[in-house]
Amino acid sequence: MGPPSDGERPAGHPRAGGRARRRRLLRFAVLGLVLLVVVTGVGATALYVKLERNISQIDIDGALGPDRPEDAPHDSLDILVLGSDSRAGANGAYGGEDAQEGARADTAMIVHVNEGHDAATVVSIPRDTMVERPACERADGSKAPARERSMFNEAYTVGGPVCSVKTVEEMTGLRMDHFIEIDFHGFADMIDTLGGVEVTTTQAIDDKDSHLDLPAGTHTLDGEQSLALVRTRKAVGDGSDLSRIELQQQFVRALADQVSGMGLMTNPKRLWDLADVATSAVTTDSSLGSVRDLAGLGRGMRDIGPDDLQMVTLPVTRDAADPNRVAPVEDRSRQVWHALREDRPVPRSATVDSRGEDGGGTPVAIPGRAPREE
Repeated sequence: MGPPSDGERPAGHPRAGGRARRRRLLRFAVLGLVLLVVVTGVGATALYVKLERNISQIDIDGALGPDRPEDAPHDSLDILVLGSDSRAGANGAYGGEDAQEGARADTAMIVHVNEGHDAATVVSIPRDTMVERPACERADGSKAPARERSMFNEAYTVGGPVCSVKTVEEMTGLRMDHFIEIDFHGFADMIDTLGGVEVTTTQAIDDKDSHLDLPAGTHTLDGEQSLALVRTRKAVGDGSDLSRIELQQQFVRALADQVSGMGLMTNPKRLWDLADVATSAVTTDSSLGSVRDLAGLGRGMRDIGPDDLQMVTLPVTRDAADPNRVAPVEDRSRQVWHALREDRPVPRSATVDSRGEDGGGTPVAIPGRAPREE
């Protein structure tokens, strides 16, 4: 079945509106996939070996065993991408008052690459979504029993990436082909390597939890400030994780505009520095745990441009038992996962505004552009 015409495309499809296109290309790149393109530019053997040693990997397949959803009967890819809140080592500086609570997945997305590898759908999962968490193995080898109600990002706290993948697979019925994680410290280092990111705040942001204090106006944010911005929650919109997701999208619009004009492939020094930082920050499943494998995935996705990406947020509503949490809207969520399983764009009937029921918007705009209107 061929792609729908422009008139038939669901509102969430990337060709449904021009304003959203600029923010999509680097939305998931910031959280790991930009490095896939970067490493393809590294050719010297010594440098290749250096980057190879940087990469951390986890044997997800070995840890989960055969009790998993069947792989889709086509050549599409489903990749779980996490931005980690490890609270450990260098990352400890980025925690708020709960900095000692343990590791969490602060940002989670399922990236579905279609069979032709020329289009992708990215589904953001709010971290405070209430889900059924399966039994998982803790780091010390003990078993954490299954829970009927658990906040999504607590799966990472309980059992790290393996438990996160297991939870996503049980929630969606989709088998994850790959896993990519990038930690906070590495994210900040990448922004610093790029020379910072310019954003305009349309109102002041003062968030004690993320240590961000920005007056209204245009700012060039360094890595630590950029990280604080994408982690800001209570100081924007309605204070929910849905508002933070929209803020992240706005930040990535700014990053996309900047990176597109930097000519990274013609700057060997900056290219190498970015590849070195990115591979040091990334953790992958063992089937992606080499520069060659990452580069191969990157080359396989090189035909996916901003017009070929669909971005949606998992349809959620306020949790009936806890107004500070959200719960999946079951019928719409099923439509999302069914679309990915069938290798089709998510239909309009399944999409909701990324700001949630209360809306609220975010106080960030692209320099030189009007704030996004809804």
